[in-house]
Amino acid sequence: MTLLKAHSHTAHTSSHTTTLLTPTQVESFHRDGYLLLHDFYDVKNEIEPIHKHIYQIIGLLIEKYRLPIQQQPFSSTTFDSGYQQLIAYNRAIGGEVYDAVKQIPAYIRLVSNQSHEKLFSELRSASLPGVAAGGYGIRIDNPGEEKFRAAWHQEYPAQFRSLDGIVYWSPLVTVTQDLGPVEICPGSHKVGLVRVHTKDPENPNKTGAYALRLENEQQLIQQFPSVQPLTKPGDLVLMDFLTLHRSGTNTSSRSRWSMQSRLFNFADPTGMKIKWIGGFAAGTDLKAVYPDLYID
Repeated sequence: MTLLKAHSHTAHTSSHTTTLLTPTQVESFHRDGYLLLHDFYDVKNEIEPIHKHIYQIIGLLIEKYRLPIQQQPFSSTTFDSGYQQLIAYNRAIGGEVYDAVKQIPAYIRLVSNQSHEKLFSELRSASLPGVAAGGYGIRIDNPGEEKFRAAWHQEYPAQFRSLDGIVYWSPLVTVTQDLGPVEICPGSHKVGLVRVHTKDPENPNKTGAYALRLENEQQLIQQFPSVQPLTKPGDLVLMDFLTLHRSGTNTSSRSRWSMQSRLFNFADPTGMKIKWIGGFAAGTDLKAVYPDLYID
């Protein structure tokens, strides 16, 4: 498991060091297709404002629906207070929260932070990084909810932009085993792009990107070890667009909150060929772009 310590990016930029990653970390990412950086973000100044805004949005919705829900006093561990009661009253309110939190200014600032661009450039030499529009958001994985759980997948078939891309994943809660840590297959990015079925026969109620399933999935996954890094707010996981991974199963009584953004490479030949078009989030006809990649 690639568990590497990193100072916060603000500390790096204030020092004489001109890079965020060591050569060992860069080598590890290229070998494993993912990298875990502990304590990359400044929790007090970068993560807590996001927590506070989520707390306030939940409070607004409690007032909107005039529900008898009492939120606990705010802290970075109670920022989602009232959310479980909201979705127990009406699951559709969870969709309101999901759509709202991706628009939090502090979160948008983090997505477009210069450190993200710098990380990409250090991992991809001679690249020209871009932020995938529609490719960022805050996931809320609710306990026991299978419909929106991501099965084994590569990022590219649902996202596009460029074949050369990196996922930036960071938790907003301390991820314990029962919360369902993200599961990753180290080294799996080296198999290249894998064809996908557009429907999940095991879960016919899944739609869109959630319904995609890898061709010969079990045989493919069995070729690699898997890891489930336990992370906390401030940590950052980087994953190659072709690294096989899936969402863990949340068996706890609390939702798993995490942030995702995706950067791509304007200079990637595949990205240039498809004009850096987006995937599901952009409403793209996937088969029109890659007719041989998707299996009905």
